[in-house]
Amino acid sequence: MEGKRYTGQLVFGLDIGTRSIVGTVGYRSGSQFIVLAQRTKEHETRAMLDGQIHDIQKVGETIAQVKAQLEDAIGRKLTEVCIAAAGRVLRTVTTNVEYPFTGDGEVSQEDIYGLVSAGVEKAYQEFLAEKEDDGTRFYCVGHSVVRYYLNGYPMGNLEGHKARTIGVDLIATFLPDDVVDGLYKAVELAGLSVASLTLEPIAAIQLAIPERFRMLNIALLDVGAGTSDISITNDGCILAYGMIPIAGDALTEEIARHCLVDFATAEQIKRDAGTMDTISYTDIMLLPQSISSDEVKQVTAHLIEDMATQAAEKIKELNGDKSVSAVFVVGGGGKMPGYTEAIADKLGIARERVALRGEEVMQQIVFEEDVKKDSLLVTPIGICLNFYEQSNNFIFVSFNGSRIKIYDNSRLSVADAATQAQFPSDCLFPKRGKELNFTVGGKQRMARGEMGEAAEITVNGKLAGIYTPIHANDIICVEESTAGEPAHLELGSLPEISESLTVFVNDKKVEVPRFASVNGILQSRYYEIQEGDQIEILNYYTVEQIAEFMDVVLDPHMNLYVNNKLADRQTPVYENFSVLWTAEALSVPEPDTEKKPEKEETEKEVVKEAEREPEKPLESLSIQVIVNRIPVTLSGKSAYVYVDVFEAIDFDLSRPRGKGIVTTLNGRAAQYMEPIHSGDVIEIYWQE
Repeated sequence: MEGKRYTGQLVFGLDIGTRSIVGTVGYRSGSQFIVLAQRTKEHETRAMLDGQIHDIQKVGETIAQVKAQLEDAIGRKLTEVCIAAAGRVLRTVTTNVEYPFTGDGEVSQEDIYGLVSAGVEKAYQEFLAEKEDDGTRFYCVGHSVVRYYLNGYPMGNLEGHKARTIGVDLIATFLPDDVVDGLYKAVELAGLSVASLTLEPIAAIQLAIPERFRMLNIALLDVGAGTSDISITNDGCILAYGMIPIAGDALTEEIARHCLVDFATAEQIKRDAGTMDTISYTDIMLLPQSISSDEVKQVTAHLIEDMATQAAEKIKELNGDKSVSAVFVVGGGGKMPGYTEAIADKLGIARERVALRGEEVMQQIVFEEDVKKDSLLVTPIGICLNFYEQSNNFIFVSFNGSRIKIYDNSRLSVADAATQAQFPSDCLFPKRGKELNFTVGGKQRMARGEMGEAAEITVNGKLAGIYTPIHANDIICVEESTAGEPAHLELGSLPEISESLTVFVNDKKVEVPRFASVNGILQSRYYEIQEGDQIEILNYYTVEQIAEFMDVVLDPHMNLYVNNKLADRQTPVYENFSVLWTAEALSVPEPDTEKKPEKEETEKEVVKEAEREPEKPLESLSIQVIVNRIPVTLSGKSAYVYVDVFEAIDFDLSRPRGKGIVTTLNGRAAQYMEPIHSGDVIEIYWQE
């Protein structure tokens, strides 16, 4: 499209709308865009509905007529054209994914990229499940992260955190293939080839929201005839697209009913209400009438309220359930008085932050014809300007030998091509081996397998990664990632097994390793845990097992005691229990009638005292002690030691309810054989 009389390359843009087609021809000169000619032609039939071509032949004929008018105006032939797909045909899906974090360290950028890719893939599958299975192919043309989750809680940035689970809420937008094909065929019928294809919201943003503003969280609202298209910018890019099925025609139809006029007259009344106090018209009875702009506002007030409510709700939905900083309004429907104010009120932002974008954004647009600069021209001019971006078009690449079409948003990577080719995202990233599931004490446990190797990726024969940028005609080869070794775990690796059991044998502290049963069978610490195993950690030993551990041979005639009570070889011994084995029977110590024994007397001394033969029998006596804050009376003996308390309280030693028994006497740790006296304060309970 090189021009002979012009200093720059000519660009021909077509805005193919529901009601009309607008053609624009111009060229860039420095920082300005010079519009040589612009022509508009309305469809003679309803060849288009809601932005989608229904009659390709009719639309092609109308395009040919607009093309011919422009060729006459500029004096040369046009062969290439820039077009845009309507924002209203976009399909937006919101989804959530959450996965156990498979890394052993901190969350990396690659982990986040894999999570987002899985979210886009899930959104695509959910979209396919909801739509009718008519064979239509869709392209992902954009996605936006709403929020991340770390261990189920919202998180601004996952990178660098240690995690059990990571998740994401995500919005993905898809464009149907038949819309693209319809546009291509219609312009081909008019003798044109496509130089570039973009989306109408992107084209509008090209002019309405300059690059320097796109770091801000702004909504662009294009109020057309049948629908209102919405796009959201933030952090320098377009995050999401949406649509509400109500726009300018709804207002026009309401005015037509109220004024009793045809649609065209009602449309003119609507437009004039924005600039005139009183509008004159002729109704269908051919009677002259007039209406004030205030009355027009009253007639359409409820519709404007409804339109603003729906638009504001959609903007918040696309922006992660929160308002934006500002709204730029373009399109004819947005010119209705009161509309921008209603949008601001519904979003809860200042009214001056919602404004029509028209002449003020066209300072660098020069029209060589007499054309009024207003918001109606934003999208047509934006389509032309988008040509210079050299992106936002469809390109073809080869992916594992298959030719695929993919929407180029200027940030394409190998992962985007994999998504479009429906290559599973988990086949791009290293996969862990099969996990091992089992229970310990009835609680579910899981051991992770080893990490495998990442996918081997090449682009045009050179080693690449999932982040590698791709361009038209690239040859991408991906060898699926591998899974690592399945999980292996020995019984002794469990933390519960590594903790020893402490008992006291003949006054000596002994640490014994814990036992565990697997599916009811006692196993050694070297047993390899199997899938579904039910493991119980035993928190006791029998007297016989303790003797075997200590290499002690128990004489059948020995007396065995557990916590100073006569026991046998199979009596269980729990944490901090005392065990005695002796050739003689254990006797009860005599009290000192002259002087009470000191409370600090050790268990060893008490045992020696108990082994002495009493000089003379003593009468039995009674004492009262406080056990677990309750008075308890002991009677029937001439003296009492700590373990006698167990006979007077309800404390079942045969059914352990914790790791071990805690015993205190007057606030300190107690010995089982030390004397107790009336008034002593005792606590006995299972340790959690």
